[in-house]
Amino acid sequence: MRLPVDLQYRITDREFNLLRDLIKELTGINLSDQKKMLVVSRLSKRLRALGLPDFTSYVKYIAEDDAGSQEIDHLINRMTTNKTDFYRESHHFAFLTDVLLPELYGEGVKTGSHKLRVWSAGCSSGEEPYTIAITLREFFKDKSGWDIKILATDLDTEMLDKARKGIYTEQIVHPVPTQYLHRYFKKGVGSNQGLFLVKDELKEMVIFRRHNLVSEPLLIKSPFDIIFCRNVIIYFDDATKGSVIRRFHGALKSGGYLFLGHSESLMGSESRFKLISNSTYRKGS
Repeated sequence: MRLPVDLQYRITDREFNLLRDLIKELTGINLSDQKKMLVVSRLSKRLRALGLPDFTSYVKYIAEDDAGSQEIDHLINRMTTNKTDFYRESHHFAFLTDVLLPELYGEGVKTGSHKLRVWSAGCSSGEEPYTIAITLREFFKDKSGWDIKILATDLDTEMLDKARKGIYTEQIVHPVPTQYLHRYFKKGVGSNQGLFLVKDELKEMVIFRRHNLVSEPLLIKSPFDIIFCRNVIIYFDDATKGSVIRRFHGALKSGGYLFLGHSESLMGSESRFKLISNSTYRKGS
């Protein structure tokens, strides 16, 4: 009887600690001792593909100059969590439409600056930035002259490729309101039946880019009005979370907004931000 992939390999404490340290260094993800089988499950296919007998060999392989640098992307892609949905935590988009966008629009009218910049950090396969794009498109559809862009970043190159394509199954787009589904998606026919393609008018609003929240500075021309980073920092330890929050603070304009996941908090960074709604924060001046 052939064993499932994740049962063909065993991982020692030493191997797990080596990989855990490397994963944290590369991604910021902090794995507990209880995550050993998760590592085995997610990386066993890579060992099989490379013809390696054990995780010690895999660690050595990663350390090689040429082959290892290419394998790092596979390691990151396997170890990042990519759970996301259209309109996930829908109260954020209601708050955006009802409160924040009217405020930002009013400020733009007063100052004459009709520019809006949003960052979706940890965008995964694109559902979040496209939901943001729909929300902004709907609000500004009768307000001409606005320059609106969404930067969507993630570590996982496979997820970014999927996001750029913007093709989703009927099950995945189910949370999208029917009128928006008709307006902003093309429904597949024939061999593409059951698939939905994001229309160019939304795609043109979003720039997808690979970026490491933990270790890479984000080069931007102007600060963001809004940052979404939901269900990402929950995987970091306190020190890494604090560092990332400081990066967000620096990337936001004065009075800008930060959306976190419902189970996340600013952990001692309250002096930098003020809680204004459910897991929604505003940067101090």
